[in-house]
Amino acid sequence: MSRAKRKLDHIQYALNDKPSGMTGFDDVQIVHQSLPDCSVEEVSLHSEVGGLVLSSPFFINAMTGGGGEKTLEINASLARAARETGIALSVGSQMSAIKDKEERRTYSIVRKENPNGVIFGNIGSEATLSQAFEAVEMIEADALQIHLNVIQELAMPEGDRSFNGALERISHIANELSVPVIVKETGFGISKEAAAKLNNTNVAAIDAGGYGGTNFSSIENSRQERKKLFFDQWGIPTAASIIETASVTGKTVLASGGIQSSIDILKSLILGASAAGIAGKFLKILTEEGENELINEIEYVNEDLVMMMTALGCRDITSLHRAPAVISGDLYHWLHSRGLDPEQFSRRS
Repeated sequence: MSRAKRKLDHIQYALNDKPSGMTGFDDVQIVHQSLPDCSVEEVSLHSEVGGLVLSSPFFINAMTGGGGEKTLEINASLARAARETGIALSVGSQMSAIKDKEERRTYSIVRKENPNGVIFGNIGSEATLSQAFEAVEMIEADALQIHLNVIQELAMPEGDRSFNGALERISHIANELSVPVIVKETGFGISKEAAAKLNNTNVAAIDAGGYGGTNFSSIENSRQERKKLFFDQWGIPTAASIIETASVTGKTVLASGGIQSSIDILKSLILGASAAGIAGKFLKILTEEGENELINEIEYVNEDLVMMMTALGCRDITSLHRAPAVISGDLYHWLHSRGLDPEQFSRRS
């Protein structure tokens, strides 16, 4: 099967795949504040990632990587939606365009449609420094995501089987690139052990990329007869992964993996993230309801966040990191078992 055909299959399966909902956010209860002493006019949604200022604490996350005309159309629409709403955008893996120059236009379209926006490039952890430079140049990227997709590769019959040297390659790229580097999991979560290793590099941010959203093991199993079903339930729930990552790193923490709503974004920020990436939900709105509805949804999410932050008396994203929340259920058990104090969040003031 060609790389382009496989990427198109990924888009179709991702649209049909239903998130498990096992992100852990249902186990987070925000503590209401009856005297917030705040107004909507005072709330700022600005956030910062590696020195880049984002106008909103959420962005359109990576979801398409190569695939011809269909991918070009999707990327163009996403870029226009990002331009009209002022939010950041990440492209999908650019490795296909690095290996096949015909695919470059399906990525470069995002900069053409959104010349002044914040755009993240995207490559795999197998990439070399020269490939990282090429990915940045291709779309004039403001930052570069390096994705970790061990489970997806192992689930693919044609996938990689060796992951030696990934940390060294990531560290080398982060040292040499002039734009911030973001390390991103692809749906199976960053553990505190992995975050500790990345903390010793010059990467600017770590995207938890937790379990509960698009399941690439399930997608790959849908494409083959010999299935590796044991990976379908593999991973760290998104809420747990955010906390694990934030517990050991001084890096900016980003959240992704099954984030479906403004309340999911808010809980991500309260748990320690500085911004959240949304992929599947936005792709579904775009393909089923159109570009204008996607723009409307992004604007609604911004409005929702301002309202909720006002209710909590939080005027900026940093203050959300001090907002109290009660953690219960499976998430409480996970954190307690991993030596992380779930009650620290309820004792904030």
